[in-house]
Order: sequence, then C-alpha cells, then structure tokens
Amino acid sequence: MPRSGRSVSNGQESGERAKKSENRQSGGIMRILIVWESGEVRAELDDTPTARKIIEALPYESRASTWGDEVYFSLPVVTTLEENAHDVVDPGTVCFWVEGSSLAIPFGPTPASRGDECRLVTKVNIVGTIVGDPKELASIRDGDPVRVEAVSHEL
Repeated sequence: MPRSGRSVSNGQESGERAKKSENRQSGGIMRILIVWESGEVRAELDDTPTARKIIEALPYESRASTWGDEVYFSLPVVTTLEENAHDVVDPGTVCFWVEGSSLAIPFGPTPASRGDECRLVTKVNIVGTIVGDPKELASIRDGDPVRVEAVSHEL
C-alpha cells in the first residue's frame, strides 16, 4: 500500500527527517503512535536494527488484520530475523513479522497459543512495548485503516 497518497513538500520531508533524528537521539528509545478510527496506542521501540528501519519508513498508512488477540499490518520494511527473535511474547510486545513484512502486536491469545500465552505464527523480531493497556487494540477490526507515525516528544 502506498505511504499515504498525499504529496509531501521538501520542507515537510526535511521536518519529518529531523523529527526521526530527534526521536532516535532520545536516550536510545524511539516512540511511535498507532492510530485507527476508534483509538490509538503509543509504543516505545528499543534501539534495534529492525526498529530503526521501522522509524525510517514512517509515517505509513496500512490496513489492519487480526488473528485472535493479535493485530498486524504491513510496513514497507525488509529485514532478517535478529538474535532475540521469539514466537511467544508478553501481551503488548511490539513485534516485526519478517515473513509478512508486518508490525504484529499481540494483546492476548492467538489461534496458535497454548493456554493464555501470546504465541505468534512464527518467530518475530522484538522491537518494543505498548505504553499503557495493550487491550486497547481489541477495538481494531480487520480492514480498519491504521496509521503509524514517529513521535518525538514524551509519551
């Protein structure tokens, strides 16, 4: 899916690049905002190769998919599995699904889970954590438009 369909002037592009740079310089923690029609959540991303690629790809608009209590949506990021890749994570862990080029955020059990665990379909790169209650993601429905953007100020 194209970034957003709107044109961005050179001044706006420079401003966005400056915000990304400022975001990366804030103690190694990068912050993002995920917005959909009925809500939003913020997340802190760790300083990992995949997280840096995600920040560089923002802002980006996509369409959400759900799989049990997991939300995922495509991002224009190509990467490989990192050493800390896992398939079982805590609720609210911000993950990058390499095979699907998607941000994946479980907030409860998925069809692959055993019991109450958050099990993803494959190993994923761990890139950060939702700030606040990850159950806010439960209001996202399949096909909902989702926008992800870098945030340069405190959450």
